[in-house]
Amino acid sequence: MAGCFGRRETRQAAAQLVQGLLMELEDHNCWSIAEAAGHRGPHRLQHLLSRAVWDEQQVLDAAAAWAVSHLGDQDAVLIVDETADEKSSAVAVGAARQYSGTVGGIALCQVAVTLTFATSRGHALIGRALYLPGPCAADEEHRELAGVPENVMFATKPELAGALLARAHERGTRAAFVVGDEVYSGRQLRRVIRALGIGYVLAVRANHALTASPGRTMTTAQAARLIPREAWHRIRTGHGSKGLRHYDWAMLEVTGDDTPGDGDDDGHCVLLARRHRYTGTLSFYRCWTPQPVPLARLIAVAQARWKIGRGSPARQAGRRPGLRPGDPLEVLAPLERPVPAHLHIPGRRRRAGPRRPRRPGDRPDPGHHSRNAAPAARHRHPAAPQRSRPPPALVAVATPPPVPSQPSPNAI
Repeated sequence: MAGCFGRRETRQAAAQLVQGLLMELEDHNCWSIAEAAGHRGPHRLQHLLSRAVWDEQQVLDAAAAWAVSHLGDQDAVLIVDETADEKSSAVAVGAARQYSGTVGGIALCQVAVTLTFATSRGHALIGRALYLPGPCAADEEHRELAGVPENVMFATKPELAGALLARAHERGTRAAFVVGDEVYSGRQLRRVIRALGIGYVLAVRANHALTASPGRTMTTAQAARLIPREAWHRIRTGHGSKGLRHYDWAMLEVTGDDTPGDGDDDGHCVLLARRHRYTGTLSFYRCWTPQPVPLARLIAVAQARWKIGRGSPARQAGRRPGLRPGDPLEVLAPLERPVPAHLHIPGRRRRAGPRRPRRPGDRPDPGHHSRNAAPAARHRHPAAPQRSRPPPALVAVATPPPVPSQPSPNAI
């Protein structure tokens, strides 16, 4: 990456900054990293992030190409998502009161659309685009103070995601699927993905409209009622905070509405439904593949989106990502730190003040187990009855029953 920096001092400062982020420091900011590198102050690193001239997009492209070359395989997926960084003022470019799942609601923050390359070997961020809200894009004073270029105009998050996917495809990045949440399930983005020759598994809402059969439009919640009971299959999808996660899965063949251009729909479009085994809550994914894909493969792709959620420090409660609020351009991801065990003990509350010593005749503490006492048995849900079902790889797409034709009232 030496060609991305025009001066030797800038290149050395960038190398020291990266090395500092990889160190096990108490905190990662310009002050702590500069002290670890032997600098007298953070001015050199702050100059690198705020005023130095270097091609950050070229650095990102080089790092993305290196990551794809080491992680790439035939089952790679591209994950479109967004992350947010809370701000203390609206001076920063794109900072406004807006909703973000990263901060857990509406807050003053910056939102960036990200593109992640994920395989069974790991995942890496290969693209990002800062989201500029409509009021910020139309505010001339905000654009002048924040230094927004004149050619940067308002673009929706799906439009930014489509531009990131097109740029990755131009660089030679190839993947089998694109994964995203409900924000990125619009028809226009799905059409862009299909034009690139990539399949997709995108989450949709319960009121998402689709065509289950020719001339029959309904919502995804209504389409789920067409799935026969024998088409649901209980499959383990990983580990959660309460143990193994088991859901009931099924897929229903639907008609595609996102064919690029005027060509024929030569792929396979299905609705993937997930049902909670106890509450019955339904979740839906709209899928398209050039070739038929088994149910187990679609489930694995749908679950791949949570890889970046578990590994992102910004999604951990109570900790800000990147550098401190006073440092310029908070765009660098820090190392994740676990929460000490003594700060969070679920299921147990301690009384304030010193604990009274036990006296003879006192009842045993329900939260204390003696050495010889057996631990209390936890409540477990009854095991679901086993049914003889075909393996997931052989499950056929459930086809909705035909609609009986009604005679016309004017027919003789």
